[in-house]
Amino acid sequence: MQAMRILLDEHQSLAAIIHAIRHMIREISAGKLKPDFKLLHAMVHYLDAYPEKKHHPKEDEFLFAPLRARTDKASEVLDRLEAEHATSDARIAALSEALNTYEADPANGFVAFNEAFEKYAEFYREHMMLEEREVLPLIRECFTDEDWAFANAGFEKSQDPMGGTRRGSGEEDFGRIFSKLVEAAPAPIGLGLGPYKDD
Repeated sequence: MQAMRILLDEHQSLAAIIHAIRHMIREISAGKLKPDFKLLHAMVHYLDAYPEKKHHPKEDEFLFAPLRARTDKASEVLDRLEAEHATSDARIAALSEALNTYEADPANGFVAFNEAFEKYAEFYREHMMLEEREVLPLIRECFTDEDWAFANAGFEKSQDPMGGTRRGSGEEDFGRIFSKLVEAAPAPIGLGLGPYKDD
C-alpha cells in the first residue's frame, strides 16, 4: 500500500503548508509581520504546481479509475471529487488574483486576500477529509494486488518534494516550509532551484 502512504503523506504536507500560511497571515493581520510577497507568490505557485497539477491527476488515474472498475459504491463521491479536481485552474486564478490585488494595494487588499486564502484552505480541508473518510476505505477493501502494483508505481514516480517539512513530533517547521517554497519557485518569484520551476 505504498500509494496510500504517499497520498496520506502528501495530504499531511499540504495541511502543514496551509497551516503555515495561515500563521503568516495572522501575524500580518496582527501587525507582527510585514507581507513577504515573494513568499506568498511562491506559495501560490506551489499549490498550482503540485497539489493541483500533479497530486490530483495521480489520484484520478491510479486510485479513482481502478476503484470505479472494481465497484460502483463510490461512484457519487468520485464524481464529486473528480469535478473538484477539474476546477483547479479557477481556484488558483481566484487566489492569484486576490494576491496580485493585495500586492498592488497592501492597505486595502489584505482582507480580500485573507478571505480568498481561507476559502481555498477550507475547500482543501473538506476535499481531503472526503477522500480519506469515504474513498480510501473502499480502496483498501476492493483493490487487488494488480491494482496496488499499478497505484504504487504511479505514486512512487511523482512524489511531493515538499514532504519532510514537519518535525518528528508532527509540529510544522514554518521556517523550513517557507525556505523550501522560495527555493522551489521559479525566478523571479523564487530562486528556481527546486522541482516546481516551469518547464
